Amino acid sequence: MSAPMIPDVNEPEDQTFGDIVWIQFKKNGVAYWSLWGLGVLFVLATVAPILASGRPFVWDIGEGTSYPWFSSLFDRNYFENPVDIFFNLLLACSLPVAALCWYRLRRIHAMGLDKRPRRARIGREIRVLVGLILALFLVVLANPHSEPYTQYFDQYEERVEAGENVRAVFPTVPYMFRTTGFKSLEKPSSSHWLGVDESTRDVGVRLLYGTRISLTIGVIAVAIYVTIGIILGALAGFYSGKVDIIIQRLIEIVMSIPALIIILVLVAFLEKPSIFHIMLVIGLVRWTGVARLVRGEFYRLRGQDFVTSAIALGFPTHRVIFKHILPNAMGPVLVAATFGVAGAILLESTLSFLGLGDLSAPSWGQTLSEGYSSGAWHLILAPGFAIFLTVSLLNLVGEGLRDALDPKMRK
Repeated sequence: MSAPMIPDVNEPEDQTFGDIVWIQFKKNGVAYWSLWGLGVLFVLATVAPILASGRPFVWDIGEGTSYPWFSSLFDRNYFENPVDIFFNLLLACSLPVAALCWYRLRRIHAMGLDKRPRRARIGREIRVLVGLILALFLVVLANPHSEPYTQYFDQYEERVEAGENVRAVFPTVPYMFRTTGFKSLEKPSSSHWLGVDESTRDVGVRLLYGTRISLTIGVIAVAIYVTIGIILGALAGFYSGKVDIIIQRLIEIVMSIPALIIILVLVAFLEKPSIFHIMLVIGLVRWTGVARLVRGEFYRLRGQDFVTSAIALGFPTHRVIFKHILPNAMGPVLVAATFGVAGAILLESTLSFLGLGDLSAPSWGQTLSEGYSSGAWHLILAPGFAIFLTVSLLNLVGEGLRDALDPKMRK
């Protein structure tokens, strides 16, 4: 008679699929540190006004102390683009949200819940928090705040030269990405680390704020076409038959025309294209790959026992599709989405380089286009390296995620 098996006390708790994927992902050092690199880019995009802004933190010219920097975060005369408003909202909410999250995590851990109930509760509260931030963002957009445009730094220099008593505390770089008046095509120096473009604007500040544009376009455009692809792919894979034939023919029609050609034609019809138009256009033409992935996964999974049991128990069709099959089909979609963000950033930079992007946004493609037209090497290398770095980090994270999701590649 064999001896009874004694459980290993050092064995970890029952792991979820997400735990297994995360553990495998961390074993890929390049992908793991690339994810940290993307986090650094996101932080830089969020704290951009702290690093570079023409509004002083403190302003006192003898008529009382004011704090123009704080009010400028939601000033539509200063930050015209809603993307900047959203990141400024994240910046303003970062400290109270971090304190609230720390407090709630301590309370949840103090409840002594098991691993999965604790995670479920944290997940619900995170979704509520994200919903509140998005609601607050919509409220800010619906009630725009505007102040008279003032050149604080010029006033400060004039008053200092005149010997007046003035007190001001500016960010490290006391001007914005739209500020002009520097020496055209000035090479990198101690005053302008990445030089000045042809329009006499600081390149480093434009690249810093351009990080916001690139990340936002990548994420939102991918979210649009992933949503479309999931819905159409799920319908084609689950119902098959005529529904599958119709959706397959639609996919083939869209795929038969190069995506860049479709985007160029659609953007050309817009009188004044904005970054939101670009996000929408990219999302409407690049969903085909995701739809085919989801369709294939649904074909593979719809005959499994858990799906058959759910149908036999009388669960509604939408519940079977979105609650039972879709979570098991999301692995390839997540990998495709990660690579898709990189592709969307490249596509937006291409449109801006061709002069079809949002001219009011500090896109990396615009700076690259100016470098091409002027022949200034710093206008080519700086945005080129920014695009290369961001796309490379996203691709490395995508490869790590693909390997972590593949059981055959697990270490």
